[in-house]
Amino acid sequence: MQIPGSLRDLGIDRAHAWAIPMTTRFRRIEVRDGVLLHGPAGWAEFSPFHDYEAEESAAWLAAALEDATTERPQPQRTAIPVNATVPAVGPALAGRLARVGGASTAKVKVADPGGSLAEDLDRVAAVREALGPTGRIRVDANAAWTFDEARRALPQLDRAAGGLEYAEQPCADIPDLAALRRALDIPIAADESVRRAEDPLRVARAEAADVLVMKVQPLGGIRRCLNLAAQAGLPVVVSSAIDSSIGLSAGLALAAALPQLEHACGLGTASLLTGDLTAQPLFARGGELPVGRPNPDEDLLTRHAAPPALAEAWEQRLAACAQVLAR
Repeated sequence: MQIPGSLRDLGIDRAHAWAIPMTTRFRRIEVRDGVLLHGPAGWAEFSPFHDYEAEESAAWLAAALEDATTERPQPQRTAIPVNATVPAVGPALAGRLARVGGASTAKVKVADPGGSLAEDLDRVAAVREALGPTGRIRVDANAAWTFDEARRALPQLDRAAGGLEYAEQPCADIPDLAALRRALDIPIAADESVRRAEDPLRVARAEAADVLVMKVQPLGGIRRCLNLAAQAGLPVVVSSAIDSSIGLSAGLALAAALPQLEHACGLGTASLLTGDLTAQPLFARGGELPVGRPNPDEDLLTRHAAPPALAEAWEQRLAACAQVLAR
């Protein structure tokens, strides 16, 4: 791939486009793809989703550039507890996925397009059975519900779960989140209201969330996330953007640098991919992932290289985002 001159000036000397099929459809994605960038500090990932325009994707590039050119913050812990991730699948598979990696916490996808609340309830109940009475269950609606829909669905899901740890982004609008938080005795976590917002702290000021979900790439880098977390004064859950293990390691670096970490993080998502770019993918064991900086394997880079048309599209995205950052 050609590297824009402005990135070469920062020390970026390699760029590699990759594509890996997923084990099951998640957030309507069947193949995850992106670009790895190499700089003075190591390899970093740039992988904004395809429905993100250059203006929004530029934050993802800023995060990758920071990670490739500067050393990561000093860690305060060497391992990070993570949740299992359960997509919108049937109850039997949901129960198996809830136990992946030995996690004691599971995040369950609900409100999937084409799905039903009855299916969501069965999925959550299966996860509770799999985790046992002491496991923690959180649900993620990806902002799919209206206030009234969330008001009806969440108490039922809370009962099916035997108590929810929290509900992640049940509604899109911050006023609806605030109203829902007042109406229900179920903690609310904000994801899209943080990572896709012009003002990521507005949801905290509006008292519309109990927990903030932070993703390194969409928010512009590890240090910006740390700064936002300090300003918000709320517990933080670090989550992935369905990254490869290279991107996941940046999320682990953020989680390791936080002064406090009260909840398991959503970084155990390498198992959602059919392959990876490192010889030792970041698969959880005992419900934890180690903090470290993996390097890609050259044979795996070749095996998972993006096809020519996709690689060209990523080259164009990289150049467009670099132009945005250069303004």
